[in-house]
Amino acid sequence: MNTSYGFSKVVNLGYDEAIEKVTDELKKEGFGVLTEIDVKATLKKKLDVDFKPYKILGACNPPFAYKALQSEEQIGLMLPCNVIVYVNDEGKTVVAAVDPIASMQAVKNESLGEVAETIQGKLKKVISNL
Repeated sequence: MNTSYGFSKVVNLGYDEAIEKVTDELKKEGFGVLTEIDVKATLKKKLDVDFKPYKILGACNPPFAYKALQSEEQIGLMLPCNVIVYVNDEGKTVVAAVDPIASMQAVKNESLGEVAETIQGKLKKVISNL
């Protein structure tokens, strides 16, 4: 299951287990999770609506983030790399990651290409290892 802006995988794990596993796999590739947004809890609190389990993890690989920031001052608009974990309509757990090449295409800066390719490879590895 891939979109033009990310890649995803249905995993044979429960929701909480998938969050733990993807966090571990991200660590192996040099990413830390800087932010965690619980969409379900936020929507319940702010709108009083019931939504499926859905978390957005903001993953950052500091050396590559630094390299990107040196090349493009406002690239922070594209950082960190979002990884989502949610339960789909069939009750299966899905993990997806943004494709940094797709998000960086909007930025006309060739020196970001190498960084985006490296990060894409790392995020694809994370997803395939789940």
